[in-house]
Amino acid sequence: MINREVVGAHYGLRDWLVQRVTAVIMLVYTLGVLAFILLANGASFEAWQQLFAFTWVKVVTTVSLFALLWHAWVGIRDIWMDYLQHVGLRLTMHVLTLLWLAGSLVYMIKVVWGA
Repeated sequence: MINREVVGAHYGLRDWLVQRVTAVIMLVYTLGVLAFILLANGASFEAWQQLFAFTWVKVVTTVSLFALLWHAWVGIRDIWMDYLQHVGLRLTMHVLTLLWLAGSLVYMIKVVWGA
């Protein structure tokens, strides 16, 4: 009997599921925005302001943008793990990616919630 040591992060099923769920969230949000654009018939800035005056729109937008950032993290992390063999470079790229995504999250909250 051969003892085989399995290595790796074992993210497979969880990452696959995260990618699918976040993609569905983004798709539903995108279809909602497209429906607003088509039904608003040349919506003005004031119409967009009225739409985003509703708290539920801000919450749905925040959830969708958070899904986008999580989706991006899983995808980019997998790219770094698959294609960057040098551990130091891979760690640097992971940290830079996390910083970029964290900055995007802060900016997203500022834009959506006006904080």
